[in-house]
Amino acid sequence: MNKRIRLKLIAAAVLVCALPALPVLAQAQTAAKPKVALVMKSLANEFFLTMENGAKEHQKAHAAQYDLIANGIKDEQDTANQIKIVEQMIVSKVSGLVIAPADSKALVPVIKKAIDAGIIVVNIDNKFDDAALKEKGITVPFVGPDNRKGAKLVGDFLAKQIKSGDKVAIIEGVSTTFNAQQRTLGFQDAMGAAGAKVVSVQSGQWEIDPGNKVAASMLNANPDIKAILAGNDNMALGAVAAVKAAGKTGKVLVVGYDNINAIKPMLKDGRVLATADQFASQQAVFGIETVLKALAEKKPQSSLSGAVETKVQLVTKDSK
Repeated sequence: MNKRIRLKLIAAAVLVCALPALPVLAQAQTAAKPKVALVMKSLANEFFLTMENGAKEHQKAHAAQYDLIANGIKDEQDTANQIKIVEQMIVSKVSGLVIAPADSKALVPVIKKAIDAGIIVVNIDNKFDDAALKEKGITVPFVGPDNRKGAKLVGDFLAKQIKSGDKVAIIEGVSTTFNAQQRTLGFQDAMGAAGAKVVSVQSGQWEIDPGNKVAASMLNANPDIKAILAGNDNMALGAVAAVKAAGKTGKVLVVGYDNINAIKPMLKDGRVLATADQFASQQAVFGIETVLKALAEKKPQSSLSGAVETKVQLVTKDSK
């Protein structure tokens, strides 16, 4: 074999060996893009569908910056499945996790697993229990509204329509969740300042049917109540139906929280007096941006703490 042919063969061999490296390099570049998981509560709740859509729109606009995996559970009490979803995200080796926990305490152990696996975790919507976080030795920043303040805005508006001494009832969300507790406290703050008497506080599990049953029970036990304050709009929808079934439309006022689309016709015709908008489409976005910032700055989870308060706004028939 002459020298020229031998050199050509060597060059060809080098070229062939180099070709497989190109896809590997492309894969490495793809893998370098952060993968962020959004884990929500019930996707049967319009609020979380709006949240998911907002997150997807954000990712679409920042497709070169990160990938998004969005998950939710079947109903507001499906805590066990939400824990499984987080475990799946750990196995999938996501870079960041933005979570609206179904339970303020029960999710903390699996969140510690995620943090131990090197995942940046940000809490939205429903705040983790501080004592539970401390017990596990972890910090998780909360990005979301002041639920007590938001509920008081709604309660204060209702207070203008009732008199001191009037009886009212509160339908609470899942009682083990921080946001449910805070909204109940906000309603109680407003009713206490107005001199109204809270005769019943019962859980409607954040959902329409349980909210309807609880409202019907409240109306039966206290036929003279003047208002029902629901911790979210789903339960307010159930309360409206119960008020109608009792023949008390226009006599028992109903307020909610979330400003979902389904509540808007009821605000317009007076079946619901007021609600609060906590801007569902942006809540997950705020959480995702917090994760991306921490990843970009290579901040460890231990350096992330505190709360970033987002806005909440009273919505009534006359709101623009």
